[in-house]
Amino acid sequence: MKNWSDKLSPAVKDIPPSGIRKFFDLVSETKGVVSLGVGEPDFVTPWHVREACIYSLEKGYTMYTSNWGLLELREEIARRLYDDHMVKYNPRDEVLITVGVSEAMDLALRAILAPGDEVLVPEPCYVSYSPCVSLAGGVPVNVHTTLENDFRITAAQIEEKITPKTKALILCYPNNPTGATLSREELMEIAKLVNKHDLIVISDEIYEKLTYEGEHTCFASLPAMQNRTILLNGFSKAYAMTGWRLGYACGHPEIIAHMTKIHQYTMLCAPVTAQMAALEALQNGTEEMLKMVAEYDRRRKLVVKGFNEIGLSCFEPKGAFYAFPSIRNTGMTSEQFAEKLLVEAKVAVVPGNVFGENGEGHIRCSYAASVENLTEAIERIGKFLKNNSLCQRCG
Repeated sequence: MKNWSDKLSPAVKDIPPSGIRKFFDLVSETKGVVSLGVGEPDFVTPWHVREACIYSLEKGYTMYTSNWGLLELREEIARRLYDDHMVKYNPRDEVLITVGVSEAMDLALRAILAPGDEVLVPEPCYVSYSPCVSLAGGVPVNVHTTLENDFRITAAQIEEKITPKTKALILCYPNNPTGATLSREELMEIAKLVNKHDLIVISDEIYEKLTYEGEHTCFASLPAMQNRTILLNGFSKAYAMTGWRLGYACGHPEIIAHMTKIHQYTMLCAPVTAQMAALEALQNGTEEMLKMVAEYDRRRKLVVKGFNEIGLSCFEPKGAFYAFPSIRNTGMTSEQFAEKLLVEAKVAVVPGNVFGENGEGHIRCSYAASVENLTEAIERIGKFLKNNSLCQRCG
């Protein structure tokens, strides 16, 4: 083969590689780095959850499950959603177990989109949303949120972007990378708009349990929204199970059947051992989960206070485990700042522009790290700013 470039899919060639993974690779090549980069809990999966996995192996659970996933796990998910949000799903045909929430998002988009369909994507947002829309043949339409509005998306902003080609809206709250969330009242206004324009909502609620102020509102629980919503969630953040790669999707039987059809040809099923562990996490993991959330909340306050004290204005996140401080007063782009910070201060952060163009002027910092590492990172960033005279308030 002389020229592979001519043989590759144009759709894939046009998609840039993940900006998060770029910095993750740089960190792995640099010694002595304090990393606030990758959004991964620093907690180990609780022992009783790991033990459930080990015990399942000892009992010989090494086979395929149903394409839909273990019925016992689907039943527990449906039970938990009803108990927490009063939203009722039939575990037999309205719940699908996936390999992480990322697969669930991909399946949802491929199941609903025809070529040229538009999907509204509020930004800043998780890096995979727009590429997944494009790979599914759709057209991502960015809806910009701003620091001035605490990065909350509004119904008015959404309506401005709706066209006859608009089919779906992606929501993620609490949000990655900003930590912003939405109140029930704000979501109700969006729900009215969704009904008015006959839209589908893909609601990624992976950070649901990491809500620090007020209560999380499940979008599917709003009036008339359950049949319009593809609800996505998983175990990686709340239960410190990132490497287990397990998520789920809930929705109308017809959409879940279409998603399962793709799933059975591309992934077949999620690993049975991970499903057994997730079942244990749901049934007996609440106490550990609440302890982790309380610790994230403590770190959240420490990080926000620390950034503001060293001269980087930082919006107080209401959920997830990310801070999104502004670096506009340094005169540098997000990428310039992140690269220079890594080289000179050995602190890894993610430039805000990888989450969308209006993430420019910010950096994402995960506070899913020890208090010791967070304190060290903020001290290093403060010295970095002073040494380079990069901000107006550093003295």
